[in-house]
Amino acid sequence: MLTSKQRANLRSQANQMETILQVGKGGIADALIKQVDDALTAREMIKLRVLETAPDTARDTAEQMAGQVGAEVVQVIGTRFILYRRNPKKPIYDPDK
Repeated sequence: MLTSKQRANLRSQANQMETILQVGKGGIADALIKQVDDALTAREMIKLRVLETAPDTARDTAEQMAGQVGAEVVQVIGTRFILYRRNPKKPIYDPDK
């Protein structure tokens, strides 16, 4: 569980990140979960976007996806959200910094 200070630090580091995945009308499918899991393993923190055609809101989608891949929701703004999962072998981001 991230503290508010750690979450604020990760938000500042994710500010310039590009959106790499989108959730569309299919919602959270198994293929999307696999892509998110692989991306979190490689990058630790990713930014996603929920399209207007998606069945759920960005907040609901972020919470569901985080639960399925074992990640933390860093931030949800509008249709975009940021997920973080620390890589124990090769950490990239330090939430305590």
